[in-house]
Amino acid sequence: MLNDFNQWLQDSVFKPLEDKKMPVMEHLVELQVRLTRAVIVTAIVFVATFFYADALVKWLRIPLQNMFVPSTLSWEPTDLPTVPFVFLAPAEALWQNVKVAGLFAFVLAAPYILLEVWQFVVPGLHVQERRFVGPFVFLSTLAFFAGVFFSFFFVLPFALNFLVSYGVSAGFIPQLSIAQYVGFALWFLLVFGLIFEVPLAITLMAKLGWVDAPFLRRYRKWALLGSFIIAAILTPTPDPFNQCLMALPMYVFYEVGIVSAGFFNKKKAAPATEALVSAVATAGGPASGMAMPKSSGGEYVEVPTGGRRR
Repeated sequence: MLNDFNQWLQDSVFKPLEDKKMPVMEHLVELQVRLTRAVIVTAIVFVATFFYADALVKWLRIPLQNMFVPSTLSWEPTDLPTVPFVFLAPAEALWQNVKVAGLFAFVLAAPYILLEVWQFVVPGLHVQERRFVGPFVFLSTLAFFAGVFFSFFFVLPFALNFLVSYGVSAGFIPQLSIAQYVGFALWFLLVFGLIFEVPLAITLMAKLGWVDAPFLRRYRKWALLGSFIIAAILTPTPDPFNQCLMALPMYVFYEVGIVSAGFFNKKKAAPATEALVSAVATAGGPASGMAMPKSSGGEYVEVPTGGRRR
């Protein structure tokens, strides 16, 4: 059944796109049309999400005073006092609703946007590249959403609880600006979505032959240092606690990428080694000092005794 589906995909999707020949100007016109469609669809979805912006902001406020319990799949309130939200500019609350609605509209319209990008790019790809790019885009999308959900349910509640409780224990009264909180939460979600892309990025580079597992193992120390430097740049707060929350998963996914790179390079190692041994044996001959395989009885050629070899 899988072979029938692949054959249908090749005959119905790939071949018509491959036969599609257009000059440069027609490609530009097609790009303009597809971008216009993507913008229109995103704008329509934005109008729909803007009506639910208040509800979306309330969802973003959940990790502030709640912790997710995996055993019961529910949220449990923390010991923090009630944290009121304030806005410090006349248009701050409206602008945050627009920002949240726009982000969710882009996420919801992403499948259609990727479809338009795929239909524009795929005619210029070879068959092998299409078979590789399609699953890679699908897996990268899943990895991004996995990072967003992991941050929302685990990392963000832990970080917010630590930071707010630290301020409360120091004797301060918590009052958060809606703009600062929404920016903090959305930035955390975006960064962790990108962190979950690290293994796929390393796998892609290994597949293209840019890196391999021994090369990545050699630079483990630099990867750990680079993870903390990147986390220090990306974290919205200067405290080392949030830097560790970002740097440690980033380095863990680097190690996962090493395993993935070793798996993809393993297939190429054996044929390359056999080709090298064959080339050396052919070039060196018997004088190369390599052990020659013994012949069987039927293949044995007697040494002539009629005279000396020159």
